[in-house]
Amino acid sequence: MNETAVVSSAYLAPIQYYTKLDSYSHVLLEQHENFIKQTFRNRCVISSAAGPLPLYIPTDKGDALKCLTRDILIADEDWQSLHWKSIKTAYNSSPFFEYYEEDFLPFYTKKWKYLFDFNTQIQEKVMELIGLDKNKISLTSDFIPTYESGISDFREAIRPKNPKPDEEFIPQFYYQVFEEKFKFIPNLSIIDLLFNMGNESIVVLRNSFRK
Repeated sequence: MNETAVVSSAYLAPIQYYTKLDSYSHVLLEQHENFIKQTFRNRCVISSAAGPLPLYIPTDKGDALKCLTRDILIADEDWQSLHWKSIKTAYNSSPFFEYYEEDFLPFYTKKWKYLFDFNTQIQEKVMELIGLDKNKISLTSDFIPTYESGISDFREAIRPKNPKPDEEFIPQFYYQVFEEKFKFIPNLSIIDLLFNMGNESIVVLRNSFRK
């Protein structure tokens, strides 16, 4: 298996994404690509009483036809209170929401200018809470369309629609708040795993990765 993976920036990415952050020795976080809409770069999917619920961060790239991911601005809209209300409503009855609530609340009260900064810092917090090594991640220095052998490229493989086959990822069952209503829903946002499983999240992640 290759020891280095490259991934896109993502907002509270799905479990599949975090298996890469845990299992690869080195992870490159892409910051120089042109921003792509309708991806996990500015959305996550949580579980709600009505089923899977996508949450979108509104973006603003000005008048530019193309804009680097690192330069994408967060639009001046009241998305934070909506997201936090949705998250709290969905997970307030989960076993570990109260335990982690104060760790996430600042991300929904502080104003953020750039999407990349927000994604990166909330990702670092998630990694800290799960117990993943943040030091293995580094930012790309330029854009490379196609990586040579030795680097596994997941920038376009992990996406909401038509994801590419990933033989490394085997979703593992874990307790979910609404499983009696909807049965188990695989590969939701990492916070679904964290709020439901707490410090056992790392075990689920590692069991979901096949070397």
